Amino acid sequence: MDAHSPSGSGYWYGPDDRLDPPGAVLQALREYRTVEVARRRSTRDSMGMGETDLLALRYLLRAQSHGERVGPKDLSRVLGITTASTTSLIDRLVSSGHVRREPHPTDRRSLVVVPTVATDAEVRATLGDMHRRMMAVAESLSADEARTVVSFLRRMSEAIAEPGSGRSD
Repeated sequence: MDAHSPSGSGYWYGPDDRLDPPGAVLQALREYRTVEVARRRSTRDSMGMGETDLLALRYLLRAQSHGERVGPKDLSRVLGITTASTTSLIDRLVSSGHVRREPHPTDRRSLVVVPTVATDAEVRATLGDMHRRMMAVAESLSADEARTVVSFLRRMSEAIAEPGSGRSD
């Protein structure tokens, strides 16, 4: 028996076999998270990199698409890692051909980290279809439904954030 049936785990249904809406919502959220984590793991494995490496690439690609330059200090800050860890990360990504170090165009003392064209193509090939399917689901929501989902997810982020941290990540 599965968690979706009234005689399953009891998580979605109360002892009187009535639907427990808050429980069903939390279970659906957990199921989404489980699938999302598995997909991220599969993507990392297929690209031969760790979680931080993939997060760095996603940040670099997003910054590049907005015309922003990213230096090692920016990566350290965004990823919440030390400068030594950032240097090791960049070294790995350079060695694997995913990024290049380039001189900063206006500050001769600085370097920027730039994703390669091949990396952009690899990430698009690996994640593009999944992102298109996710976007189709999001686009199927009415404006009211979208507001409700966004509000719910923001409140959930706040609920699980570390107390007093002011962060929701």
